[in-house]
Amino acid sequence: MEELLFLAHRIPYPPNKGDKIRSYHILKHLARSYRVHLGAFVDDPHDMRYRDKVEALVESTCLLPLSPVLGRLRSLSGLVQNKALSLPYFYDKGMQDWVDSRMASATLQRVFVFSSPMAQYVLGKNSPQIRRVVDFVDVDSDKWRQYADRKHWPLSWLYRREAETLLQFEREVAMKFDASLFVSAEEAALSKQLIPEAAGSISHLENGVDHAFFTPDANYDDPYAGCREVLVFTGAMDYWANIDAVRWFAKEVLPMVRAAVETAEFAIVGARPSREVQELSSLPGVLVTGAVRDIRPYLAHARAAIVPLRIARGVQNKILEAMAMARPVVATRVAVKGIDTAGEDGLEIADNSNEFAEKTIRLLKAAGTSTVMSSRHWVCRRYDWEHNLEKLDDHLGVRQRERRHIA
Repeated sequence: MEELLFLAHRIPYPPNKGDKIRSYHILKHLARSYRVHLGAFVDDPHDMRYRDKVEALVESTCLLPLSPVLGRLRSLSGLVQNKALSLPYFYDKGMQDWVDSRMASATLQRVFVFSSPMAQYVLGKNSPQIRRVVDFVDVDSDKWRQYADRKHWPLSWLYRREAETLLQFEREVAMKFDASLFVSAEEAALSKQLIPEAAGSISHLENGVDHAFFTPDANYDDPYAGCREVLVFTGAMDYWANIDAVRWFAKEVLPMVRAAVETAEFAIVGARPSREVQELSSLPGVLVTGAVRDIRPYLAHARAAIVPLRIARGVQNKILEAMAMARPVVATRVAVKGIDTAGEDGLEIADNSNEFAEKTIRLLKAAGTSTVMSSRHWVCRRYDWEHNLEKLDDHLGVRQRERRHIA
């Protein structure tokens, strides 16, 4: 087996949030064909308990703790160095030393970087024998631009600066790496527009969903105490885009929904709810759960999943998971932008608060079952991990016959 260096900004386990879902499935796929050396940070101390599960997949690891508080302090050096704050946030000399030792190996032939800040560890390591592939996932620089548009000064200035400096770094990485990947055709197209010099090496690698795990066929206990008109949102609730989404829905949309369907409830299901999210529980019809062991019961017993994101990049796994559970979904247009929804009838798209409320009310008042099996069948066909990840081997420069030899 050939050797491959895999760098990720977060330990790719457990697969319980967007980036870790993608990095875990990619790592699992690559571990079948390579001896993988994994370097990653652990920003949640609880994730260290999964170290054995990760180490069982790979040849060696360098898993370093990352304190978000210390990371933010380190990131301030970017202001002095005229670089993106994300780079010093994710820089550690111990990680660099470990990467250097791996790169010095005569048997290393592939490098896979997950998330652009990790590219700094190998950016200057040019070697004709080593093919380097970066998975940007999303165009992060544009995400910061969106944040800047919704914030007041001085955060608007800081976020706009991050958008500009991170784009400069993304351009440098895309120009020097052999291939640059994004989570959707839309993200790849935006990157080609922003970095036309590297358009020839930019492509996309779509996500999947674990449809064997997210299945409506299992028996799930009802976590809602019998309430039948539940609208559920799932996601990490310390993430600003999610915070903005649930606050907007709870304050501007839900009152209109409850005026028409007084028994409607809004469940916000996700770990680490911020203070702003916790305060929403004081509003009529709002439930904030915090972390749960299994989100499937909360999806299975909800009338619909709602995704009222006003800022979004890439593919929203929460939409794919809800569809795999055969739940109808009401979402904003920006939330579904990275998903191929052609021919899919289990998804309602709303552009403003009135339209969001109208479509949600219509769904709640609809007679009959709210299970949308067509959504599940569509997701199983269109977003299958095994099928979508086959393209990764081509980006890594492995031909079909070489793939059989490696295996």
